[in-house]
Amino acid sequence: MIQLDISRARKFISDDEYIHARTLAQSGLEQLKEGTGPGSEWLGWRELLAEPNDKLLAEIQDLATSVRSSADVFIVCGIGGSYLGAKAVIDALRSEFDQSGPEIIYAGHHMGGAYLNHLVGYLNEPKADGSAKSVYLNVISKSGSTLETALSFRVLRNFIEERFEDASNRIICTTSKQGGVLNAVIEKEGYRKFIIPSDVGGRFSVLTPVGLLPIAVAGIDIAVLFQGAKECYDSLEENSEEIVEYAALRNALHAKGITIDVFSSFEPELKSFGGWIQQLLGESEGKDGKGIFPTVAAFSTDLHSLGQFIQDGKRSLLETFLVVEEASSDFVVPSGDHFGDGLDYLNGESFHAINNKARLGTIEAHCEGQVPIITVQIPRMEEHSIGALIYFYEMLTGVFVYSLGVNPFNQPGVEDYKKAMYRLLGK
Repeated sequence: MIQLDISRARKFISDDEYIHARTLAQSGLEQLKEGTGPGSEWLGWRELLAEPNDKLLAEIQDLATSVRSSADVFIVCGIGGSYLGAKAVIDALRSEFDQSGPEIIYAGHHMGGAYLNHLVGYLNEPKADGSAKSVYLNVISKSGSTLETALSFRVLRNFIEERFEDASNRIICTTSKQGGVLNAVIEKEGYRKFIIPSDVGGRFSVLTPVGLLPIAVAGIDIAVLFQGAKECYDSLEENSEEIVEYAALRNALHAKGITIDVFSSFEPELKSFGGWIQQLLGESEGKDGKGIFPTVAAFSTDLHSLGQFIQDGKRSLLETFLVVEEASSDFVVPSGDHFGDGLDYLNGESFHAINNKARLGTIEAHCEGQVPIITVQIPRMEEHSIGALIYFYEMLTGVFVYSLGVNPFNQPGVEDYKKAMYRLLGK
């Protein structure tokens, strides 16, 4: 299903270094599976795959089908794990030119006033036939008080309540079971609600209603997505060797001073997936002065901006390539000798094959530039493979971060900026 190749990176560490790191990774795996490590109360992302809730999946799908039939615009209002997972899957599996369902728009992930102003202006613009846009809003927040999301929700809630008589049906809240500001609003206004499991943190929540509702509204089969994750869970419960090897390699490179992991792909559809991995790993491992900083590169685009540094800059990074084996399209280069562009040697060649050669050439060059390289390959760009990749990286995150001696599931540093911000705002 998922093929991991660490052989190119393995050359950068000695056998003794790898054996030591592997011992730490094996310990991390045991802490995760046995629930004995710090933060073990946040392992619900494993439990929801051990015992899938088919009734909840059906409920989400039914609502999504209803929304798709009547919405022109579906707004996902959330920050961090409240939107990154959904965006990762949607961008991977739905063409940005697909107009078969509602337009998916994101809000609540920053406090840009101009963005919100322009968004409301866009929502107010009539469609080509002169009719008003049909707008639905999904606000996602455990507490309801995260400032970025809460401010956007106030603006968008105000718009929907002023514009639509059935506002209570158009606003869907995904939040904690009880408590928090958002639950009080739901009780007062009668908005529809989905519950975020209390034992699942935001960055691990894509396979809960947090991610599944927007993904389903985008027209993606969440049952197949979930099944892919479930099968990966079952496979790794039976044999976690690849996860241990991957975590051990990262641990050993971390010990040697590698401080950056560039998540790269030649598939533009996977750029947002890299963004989800960036939060998943970054917020989990970046504590106590430890961790490898995850960043994202979209190739070949970023080879023309970051390629020079990766090839020839300070040797403090590793590179992880996300690879898709089978072509998503059979689109080919037009043939003919009249173009005069010097590309006749590519007549009739598929873009997937060209892209693949560019990737292999890049890997070859970066290896020569002394960059440790990992490849993680999925068979196809489809729901089952993406679901498996989600769980694969969730599992890797837990094992690797435990191997560093760090709690993977808290984020104390995030609270520091909030405290300073609220003080300056006069809260």
